[in-house]
Amino acid sequence: MKSVLHVDPGPASAVPPAPDVLAGGGAETTPFTISTIFTHATLNSWLAVGLVLAAGCYLYGVHRLRLRGHRWPPLRTVLFLGPGLGGIAAVTLTGLGAYDTTLLSVHMVQHMVLSMVAPIFLALGAPVTLALRTLGKAPRRRVLAVLHSRVAKVVTFPLFAYALFVVNPFVLYFSGIYRWTLENPLGHELVHAHFILTGCLFFWPLVGLDPLPGRWPYPARALLMVLSVPFHTVLGLTVMQSTTLFGGDWYPSLALGWADPWSDQKAAGGILWAGGEFVSVTMLGVLVMQWVRQSEREARRVDRELDRQEARERAAGTSV
Repeated sequence: MKSVLHVDPGPASAVPPAPDVLAGGGAETTPFTISTIFTHATLNSWLAVGLVLAAGCYLYGVHRLRLRGHRWPPLRTVLFLGPGLGGIAAVTLTGLGAYDTTLLSVHMVQHMVLSMVAPIFLALGAPVTLALRTLGKAPRRRVLAVLHSRVAKVVTFPLFAYALFVVNPFVLYFSGIYRWTLENPLGHELVHAHFILTGCLFFWPLVGLDPLPGRWPYPARALLMVLSVPFHTVLGLTVMQSTTLFGGDWYPSLALGWADPWSDQKAAGGILWAGGEFVSVTMLGVLVMQWVRQSEREARRVDRELDRQEARERAAGTSV
């Protein structure tokens, strides 16, 4: 799943990392450059299969709608496939994925994209709505039953998702779990899936277009988004100012002559801080736009209702 490890030959006394440490996570030790993002790409991953299946199902649904003569907004397709699924692929199947156990800063880029960027665009793609419009009666009933189940009501409740979104990174990075994910390939992949799931649970009720139970009004959604901003600031600054290395001796054991673990950790904290604030502010803009559009649709609906009421009154007056 990772690219082949390259270790320069030398005397036994000059090899600092223990063999089992490097073998655990498959860290890439050759210098990281822009070109390695493309040269170290790989499709040998369960995630690659999942992304292809998700894209295929979505496109098949769009095709089914077109055969019925129904229109599906092209922008939704672009957002779901491009920055949505494409964003996940860009940080897991390219050289970024190959170096995510070598550099903490690369891992933090993954963290931001998987938990904050890609889920937003997946939600804007409205895949559940697409499924409800293309599935048969029996599958549609099952999907609706899931959406209105007690479990769905709990996990999509904004405060529950917010708690997961805020607490989980602290649990991951300030415990032994993160070191375990560096040494265990399966655990590392599970963290990727966890980031995506947590991000979807948080952002889907906020900006998603799919029908979800208990969706909050736009002012409450905007407030929740504002409350998430300090979290990224605190987490990023904590990482930057930490006096201990995340992952323990994992990064020093790689003995990278081209990267300093302490400097890289500060860069990782900066990515969390700046990236989190940028995404949060952008999200607020998206929420405001959606709020304005909903207000305009509601105003048009009221106008149409008033026009119909006036027409009925005129008709009643004429008949008298």
